[in-house]
Amino acid sequence: MSESVNQSKFERLAEAGDQLAIAEVMTRNRPRLRAMLDFRIDPRVRSRVDPSDVLQEAYIEVARRLPEYFPLRERVSLFVWMRGITMERLLMVHRRHLTAKRRDARRELSLCPRGNANETSMSIAINLLAREESVSRQAVRTEQAAALMQLLERLDDCEREIIALRIFEGLTNGEAAEVLNLTKQRSSRIFLRGVSKLKNELHHIGLTGLA
Repeated sequence: MSESVNQSKFERLAEAGDQLAIAEVMTRNRPRLRAMLDFRIDPRVRSRVDPSDVLQEAYIEVARRLPEYFPLRERVSLFVWMRGITMERLLMVHRRHLTAKRRDARRELSLCPRGNANETSMSIAINLLAREESVSRQAVRTEQAAALMQLLERLDDCEREIIALRIFEGLTNGEAAEVLNLTKQRSSRIFLRGVSKLKNELHHIGLTGLA
C-alpha cells in the first residue's frame, strides 16, 4: 500500500479520534525518528537520556497536536511533520540538560540555521569517525576529529545540513527539501555539491569517505 493511501487512512481514523491509528503511524516511522535522535542528540546528554523517552514524549505531542497537521497536509508530509515535533522535543531535552547553552528552539529550527551549525558538524564528525575501524590510536583520532571539524565548517550551512539529512538521517531528497523549504531540484543540487566537496577532502585526513 502506498504512503499516500496509508496517510489518507490514518487521517480519516485520526480525525475520528482513533488513537490506534496515531500509534500505528508512529510505530511505522519509529526507526527513522530514532535514527534522527541517535544522530542529533548531544554526546553530553546521551548517557543521561534514553532516546526512547524522547520518542514517547513526541508521540504524546503528535496525538495532542494532530489538528495542527491537517491544514498543512497538502505541502508537508506526515513524516516530516512528526520529525519536526520530535526535533522540538530533543531541543527541549538539550535545554534541560545543557543549561549553559539555552537557545530559542525557533531559531534552531530555521532554514539552514547558523545557530546549530556546530552541532550538525559535530554529529557528522562523530558518525564518520565511528565508521573508521582503522583509527586506533587516540592521538591520531583526536587529530582527525579536529581536521574533520575544520573541513565540515568550510561547507555552507545548507550543504552541511542536507548531508546530515540525506546520509545520516536517511531522508529522501523530497523530504530533505521539505525540511529545508527548498525545491527538490535545488535540494538535489546542494546535496551533490556538498558531497563532492566533502569526498574530495576526506582522503587528505585519512578517512575513507561517505560510503
